[in-house]
Amino acid sequence: MTANSRAQSFNTAAAQYAASRPSYPPALFDAIEELIGDRLAGTRVADVGAGTGIATALLRERGAEVIAVEPGEAMARECRKALPEVQVVRGDGNALPLADASCDLIAYAQSWQWTDPARSVPEALRVLSPAGALAIWWNTTAFDVPWIRAQHERIARCCGTQLAPATRPRDSDAIRLAGLTGLRVTRRQVRWTRVVPLDMHLANIGSRSAFLVLDEPRRRTFFAGERRLLSDAFPDGEVDETYLVDLLVAVRP
Repeated sequence: MTANSRAQSFNTAAAQYAASRPSYPPALFDAIEELIGDRLAGTRVADVGAGTGIATALLRERGAEVIAVEPGEAMARECRKALPEVQVVRGDGNALPLADASCDLIAYAQSWQWTDPARSVPEALRVLSPAGALAIWWNTTAFDVPWIRAQHERIARCCGTQLAPATRPRDSDAIRLAGLTGLRVTRRQVRWTRVVPLDMHLANIGSRSAFLVLDEPRRRTFFAGERRLLSDAFPDGEVDETYLVDLLVAVRP
């Protein structure tokens, strides 16, 4: 299974993605403003890999002038439906359909891993204004929460994916892994929690690419078992999901 196939798999579950995926806390955008040294209000932002528009909407709430860039047809359609006033263009981070020096900030919410930094970094620098910045972030697994770590291990076994280490990489390693070693990068982490019904929690997990490319019998078996385990752990049917947003803000050296 190629990375491109997994990236395109989101189109098969665009509505599920829109309905169940977690948002981002206000503290994340506070951190972005601090690290870029400016308010987001009035800032020209490209939200690359915008998906269904989760980050796009929050950037607009901060007063940013946002254009959404999304490669998937179904995901772009959901974004247009949710945010009819936002311009949504088809494209990806490796070949941005944007003019030179046209943005003050380029945001990649849950999407940088689908780019090739050898192509996406030069593209971002082309599109950014001279004092512009990249903001890259992910809602990552809170491994210090025992039930979340145990679930992560079950997912890795089911999907045949690599089990992530319990400890997070050092800042220098995170920057290297992201392919941003040629830029001046600052890292922040923001912890937050949401409480959702069990069905939404399971739909959120099911909208991940590792499950979208999985055969249906394995999917059914996993989610039946997961429902039993979590029904015991959360008898009121409400699941506390804890996230650690990993944020990298990069500027020209």
